[in-house]
This record gives sequence, structure tokens and C-alpha cells, in this order.
Amino acid sequence: MDPDGDGDTLHEECGVFGVVGVADAANFVALGLHALQHRGQEAGGIVTYDPEHGFNSARKFGYVRDNFTSQSLMETLPGALGIGHVRYSTSGSKGPTQLRDVQPFFGEFSMGGAAIAHNGNITNANALRRELIDRGSIFQSSSDSECIIHLMARSLQRDIPSRMEDALRRVEGAFSVVAMTRTKLIGVRDPLGVRPLVLGRVGDGWVLSSETCALDIIGAEFVREIEPGEMVVITPDGGVESIRPFRPRRARFCIFEHVYFSRPDSIIGGRSVYETRRQIGVELAREAPVEADIVCPVPDSGTPAAIGFSQESGIPYAMGIIRNQYMGRTFIEPTEQIRNMGVRLKLNVNRALIRGKRVILVDDSVVRGTTSRKIKEMILDAGAAEVHFRIASPPTAWPCFYGVDTPQREKLLAASMSEDEMRDHLAVDSLKFISLDGLYRAVGEAKGRDPERPQYCDACFSGEYPVEPSDQIEQGFRLKTAAE
Repeated sequence: MDPDGDGDTLHEECGVFGVVGVADAANFVALGLHALQHRGQEAGGIVTYDPEHGFNSARKFGYVRDNFTSQSLMETLPGALGIGHVRYSTSGSKGPTQLRDVQPFFGEFSMGGAAIAHNGNITNANALRRELIDRGSIFQSSSDSECIIHLMARSLQRDIPSRMEDALRRVEGAFSVVAMTRTKLIGVRDPLGVRPLVLGRVGDGWVLSSETCALDIIGAEFVREIEPGEMVVITPDGGVESIRPFRPRRARFCIFEHVYFSRPDSIIGGRSVYETRRQIGVELAREAPVEADIVCPVPDSGTPAAIGFSQESGIPYAMGIIRNQYMGRTFIEPTEQIRNMGVRLKLNVNRALIRGKRVILVDDSVVRGTTSRKIKEMILDAGAAEVHFRIASPPTAWPCFYGVDTPQREKLLAASMSEDEMRDHLAVDSLKFISLDGLYRAVGEAKGRDPERPQYCDACFSGEYPVEPSDQIEQGFRLKTAAE
């Protein structure tokens, strides 16, 4: 977690949601985006279509609850078909996000308009952008997702779904796309299925969403996951048409969705995210036992794993750190004095519980290590006898190029330090990460990770990238060597 807001965490960059065949689709989309707010808190957008008013859109900075709840705004988004997007900045962004970078993107083609929202990252976006600009395309944003619209515009296919197929065959990387025409809702996952996308049913209408938790908020029934490499074209009357535009490949879903990104009340691959995270704690307790008095989560992301650790170890679970649920991003002018308070604005130690105790702190990850050090200092200031960190993911030693905002490799603590060196750097009594095999066991792979055919994308831990990050290599990024 990143209570300081100093980049000491991994951010999922986007959430997508779409609905067709319901009255006032924009209200359903706003509710869906609210449920997906954890996937992007920087900005959001909604596009709808109504036969009388055509396409309409609204794009805003900030939270869904602050922008898409006013009746006056929602009345400008009529129609029974709509899509939406919440975002952090993409890895292709240069500098602060501009409103023009906020999705969904819209394009007008000879056969009508289309809007598109994208979760993931295009790893050959720079090369595509150069090619498109050389051929006359004029880009409006810094987002890699805009490449898809320009590729669609240059396609010679006669309908928009076919143009999208054409465009996405040129794209490398990770993408879960939700798009719309005047009559159709479209969903696509890349051939590896790195990022999630699910299909739901609400009344007589259909829903596409990054996660199942957003289906729950609108009372939709979960139907199934969109499969890796699948494209679905949905109409209210015709139902769901499934198309396979890509050469089949072995799926490599992002394992960090299980660890951190997805909401604990979502279902992934038929598994409860909460139960998987609890099982991670169980595996941690088996792999890295330690004598202590209490197990405390670093809220909120460490809570399920801490519960599992406590259950397996028999060490009591306790809320040793309390999170201020009402701390907003603009609570107070960020003067130097306030910035120095840092993590204390959002987290406070339960001193009466901590004093004199040997404390196990369970967190989801260690990225730069700055937040972990501050939390450790707070625990010691409260009178803890010992502090032991247990981390519910392996060491994050490599950046992600598939839709996660990751620091450069040299800023990742695990890229230059061993586990023991990180323990000394954080100045804690012990520090242990779950092993990669242990993580695989927790997500249901009884034999652990198959090194010859990894079942998930785990590049941030292993350095083994299932899709070559060609743009990054062009800019000097060095892939993992055999010696590493």
C-alpha cells in the first residue's frame, strides 16, 4: 500500500466497464466504475449513444463519486448503450495527465462512430505511433491506447468490429478492451489474457467489466470470463457473438491481480480473490514461521494474508494499525510540515495493543521500501519489542510493462538487494517474502510454478516477460540474462 502517495506501491492503471440494452446506461456505467475505483483514481470517463442525440461523452479528473453523481451531468449522457473507464496514468504518458488523455477515446469512421476504453499497455506503441504519424495520423493524446483508434481508421474492413480485429492484430502487449458502436458493445482480451475481463447479464441487457465486483453493484449475474484471445460482439437482440481474431497462445494471466490489484470480493478464474489472499498468508506462515505475540495487517491490502498467517500459525490476529477511512487526497494543503507527517495522516498505531509485543506485520509488497520503513518506525515508537515483516508476494525486482505503473528497475529495492540486505535496510528483526512456488500454490497450482511453462505472467518477480517489451528495449531496457 502507499499511504504516503510517494510512489512506493504498484498501481493498476485502468478499469473498464460497458453495458448495452438497459435504460439510462450511463447510471449503470457510473456505478460500475465506482466499484472499479481501486483500479484507477486519477480520472474517469463515460461515453453513451442514443439514437436521438448521437454519441455523448464526459471526462473528468478525480473520483467517480465526485463527478458522475450529479443529475445535471448524467442527463447529458442518454442512451441504452455506454462504456466507461477509470485510470491512473499509463506508462506512455509524458508528464501530468491532460484531459485529452482520459478515456474512452472516440473516433468517427465512414460507417459511423466508435468509442474505446483500454486496460493494459501496448508494448510496441512507440513504433506504431511513429509509423502512424509518418502516414499522416494526428494524435490528440499521449496515451498508447489512441493507437488502436488510428489503426482502425486505416483499416480497409467494412465494419467496425472487423476494423478493431485488424487493429488489435498489430498491437503487442496486454489489452482488455471494451468498445461500442451505435448498436454494439464489444469486448476483447489479448491472446495471453494478461488483464481481466468478464461478461455479465443484467435484466435484458449485457455487461462487460474488468472485475466481477462491478457486476454485483448493479445486480448483474456473472456469466463467464472473456477468454484469452477472444472477441465478443454483443447486441441487445442478437446476444453474444464470439470471435477468435488471434493465433492461439498459452494464457499468462497476471498473477499480481490475485495478490493486490483485484478487489477481494471479486472472483478470478473461479477462485475467490479473498480466499487466495488468505491462502497466501497460510503459505507464508508455513514457509517463514517466527515466534511472536500478534499478527497485524498493514491495512487494507495486507488483511486477508494476515488472517491466513494467524490461522495457520496460531498467533493471534490483531488490528495493530488503524486506517483513517476518511483521509482524502486534498484534506489539507501539503506544506512541508504536513508532508513530513507522511504515513501518519492515513495510518495510526493502536498503542495499547502494540506496547511490549513482538509484532508480525503482513503487507502485500515492498517496492521502494520507504513506506515500510515509516510503518516500522511507528510500530517501534509505540513500544513494540520486535518487528517482523512478512510479505504476501515475492520480491518485486522487475518493472511491469503490461498495464501496471511500476518504478524504474533501479528504484525497486529488490533489484539491487538480497532479502537479508533488505531486512538490514528496513532495520527490522526479520523480513521474509513468500516464494514464487508458494504464491503459485496459493493460487491453486499444487506443484508450484512450472519453470518451463509458467502458468501466469509473473515478470515483476521473475524477469521473464511473455511479450517482449520492444519499446522499452529500444530505449535501453536490459532483459534478464541467464546469469540472473
